[in-house]
Amino acid sequence: MTTEFGKVAVLFGGRSAEREISLLSGNAVLEALLRSGVDAQAFDPATRPLHELQREGFSRVFIALHGRYGEDGTVQGALELMGIPYTGSGVMASALCMDKVRTKMVWVAAGLPTPRWQTLHADTDWAAVVEKLGLPLIVKPAREGSTLGLTKVMRAEQLPEAYALALKFDRMILAEEFVAGQELTAAFLGTRALPLVRIEAPQGNYDYRNKYFSDETRYYCPSGLPEAVEAELKALVMRSVAALGCEGWGRADLIRRADGSVSLLEMNTSPGMTGHSLVPMAARAAGIEFDRLVLSILELAHVG
Repeated sequence: MTTEFGKVAVLFGGRSAEREISLLSGNAVLEALLRSGVDAQAFDPATRPLHELQREGFSRVFIALHGRYGEDGTVQGALELMGIPYTGSGVMASALCMDKVRTKMVWVAAGLPTPRWQTLHADTDWAAVVEKLGLPLIVKPAREGSTLGLTKVMRAEQLPEAYALALKFDRMILAEEFVAGQELTAAFLGTRALPLVRIEAPQGNYDYRNKYFSDETRYYCPSGLPEAVEAELKALVMRSVAALGCEGWGRADLIRRADGSVSLLEMNTSPGMTGHSLVPMAARAAGIEFDRLVLSILELAHVG
């Protein structure tokens, strides 16, 4: 039994719309910790009050929750109040990155590239949105993940329906210019950027199903990009991490256009750890197997 971490709780499940994926991630993390001899136990905040972590003497928490109430700073704040170290970013960075609008504001202020956008409301002038952002464009909830509630809008008359769908997941809705190009993702572990992953989804549609449940989506790691280009993109990602104040581990999503220019899309502070997940894939390309990756993330636990 490994005793250096003490009693570790793996938080997974939770109450967000991403519960199903969190269960897959959490079980994979829990099994890896147990294989490594860590005294790890499952803990689902949807069924147990968080204060039981303190009462039951947990000394560290691995957060495998996705979406709200787990990736948005709420759980992080509760754990800091209890004095329990946890994996991933702190309260501020977690809350910032969960909010795609505020993430973009920070990146723009830091001089980092991200697609143009605007927030949508029930009385928004849809024609003005199209005039500003062009077609196609993306409509999505500002504070949701896993492409839930996302629509690629091809015609202006689709905007009200896309807005209504996104509104089922969040009160803040974002319209974003569509950027065509190579879909890439860049994980980081501590202060190190891991190898980029290039993604090719069926018909270019990297939606919820193609992310987690399809065997048709193709992942390339190494990415196949020239070494100098990959190094440049890794440096950009680490600048984006620093601007947001992220810590421990995470994953940035980005698009590289045909002309070589790049746009940052979003930052994930508690990425998936499933069989289709991208951080384990990138880590493996860097010579870090899954069990070692999980331990490394745990070693980097945030102390408030």
